[in-house]
Amino acid sequence: MKEDFLEINDLKKSFGTGDTRQDVLRGVNFTVKKGEFCVLLGPSGSGKSTLLNIIGGIDIPDSGYVSINGDKLEEMNEKQLTLYRRKHLGYVFQMYNLIPNLNVKENIEAGAYLSDNPLDVEEVLSTLGLQEHKYKYPNQLSGGQQQRVSIGRAVVKNPDILMCDEPTGALDYTTSKEILSLIENCNKRYGNTIIMVTHNEAIKHMADHVIKLRDGVVRHNDRNENKISALELEW
Repeated sequence: MKEDFLEINDLKKSFGTGDTRQDVLRGVNFTVKKGEFCVLLGPSGSGKSTLLNIIGGIDIPDSGYVSINGDKLEEMNEKQLTLYRRKHLGYVFQMYNLIPNLNVKENIEAGAYLSDNPLDVEEVLSTLGLQEHKYKYPNQLSGGQQQRVSIGRAVVKNPDILMCDEPTGALDYTTSKEILSLIENCNKRYGNTIIMVTHNEAIKHMADHVIKLRDGVVRHNDRNENKISALELEW
């Protein structure tokens, strides 16, 4: 039985003051087990990206806490938080954020430099189907290929948690499924815990664990007994 790895305890977060105050998270609670593929699902404005940013140590909650493997983020100073993000987290965003003057291999190596225990760069290139493109620059790649590089840069760090914020948001249907399949394969091959933010209901069917948010609270917290592969998804 896998142990709880990530604990979210009574998280609250608001923006603005007085009449402009908006409560984005209103007491969020759940746990994620190590190695799980967890989807944070909800419409725009439900608080899912804010929640992801707090888990990632980018944003700070008003109250409540995030604990990863027993370590509470709120007890870390800025230097410790920076090291935590660097050593334990990998990020995949909707926009690829690649370094334009580095080629594919060099962009992935940039992720490896941040890790004490990186994966083999050549192996990651092969896993993501990028070997034949490794000397190309970002402007020579399609959107799907750029997102593969973005995944490679995140995965090569061998992070405890791979955080994906709408990773298929800028991609077409076929490419989206290919990218989801790659993330799925990384989860199986390397054992990273995956936290993926999406508004796409179909993606929940490939996840181990689905957290559905609406208006800043958890409406459903379900583990998926009959998940299907990314390539079987339809929407």
